[in-house]
Amino acid sequence: MSVGACTQGLDTGFIELGAAKVAALGVVQGITELLPISSTAHMRIVPALLGWRDPGSAFSAAMQMAALAAVVSYFWSDVRGFAFGSIDAVRRRDFRDWQFRFTTWIMLATVPLVIFGVLLSKSLNACGSSLRSLWVIGVSSIVMSLLLALAEKFCSHRRTLDNVSLKDAMLVGLAQVGALIPGVSRSGSTLTAAMFLDLEREEAARFSFLLGLPAIFLAGVKEFYELFKAHLPAEGWMILGVGLVVASISAFVAIWGLMRILERFSSWPFVVYRFFIGIVLLVGVAQGWLK
Repeated sequence: MSVGACTQGLDTGFIELGAAKVAALGVVQGITELLPISSTAHMRIVPALLGWRDPGSAFSAAMQMAALAAVVSYFWSDVRGFAFGSIDAVRRRDFRDWQFRFTTWIMLATVPLVIFGVLLSKSLNACGSSLRSLWVIGVSSIVMSLLLALAEKFCSHRRTLDNVSLKDAMLVGLAQVGALIPGVSRSGSTLTAAMFLDLEREEAARFSFLLGLPAIFLAGVKEFYELFKAHLPAEGWMILGVGLVVASISAFVAIWGLMRILERFSSWPFVVYRFFIGIVLLVGVAQGWLK
């Protein structure tokens, strides 16, 4: 059964790739989704280098569920503590409880992303969207590399998650909006913002992941609804399922690796890698070997 790259206006190029290629891309997507290196950039450059078609924005968005599973699994003690702690605080009417306040801040910090995500949804997921052009992704990668370098070089990295405020959460939430631009990276933008607020590197990553949970969940649910509404064929659901399983496992490994690197070293490896990827994309487009 041959299925086109568009399903009622949605970019569903992953269907044409088949289960084996989607599984391979699931590994790449899972690793890059939660590292500050832009999964979108890798979802464009890896297929291009292998001579495969672009899996499409619908694939990247649906893979949010794999990222969600990995984050919840890795930070389960935090997620459970904040969830049950908040419920208990509501029962006690103790709205000054730290866990309740932090959970509320995360919800509020997600609002800007939801607003802009709704406004830009048609442009972001449209077939052949100019926002997914390699030029945009390449420039975004380089800009975010330089911002992360500034945060690494000039910030103190002494604060912990216990003393963040609503203002801190909203600033990181606003930074998360930038991730709507392909190549920026949600984890990259929030990690960079948290580091600019002088959080310790591993605490900045923890803050980034926890704050991103509502956004990751909403993006995944929205994309699954859109695919369901567009009557994605059974073949497409099967192929997507393969990618989700593989991406979930690789995303968990990616979180573990990121936390170890930030605890023992710094974010400089990601600064260098992001800059390199950006240059590769721009040179590749200019020379014609990436399209």
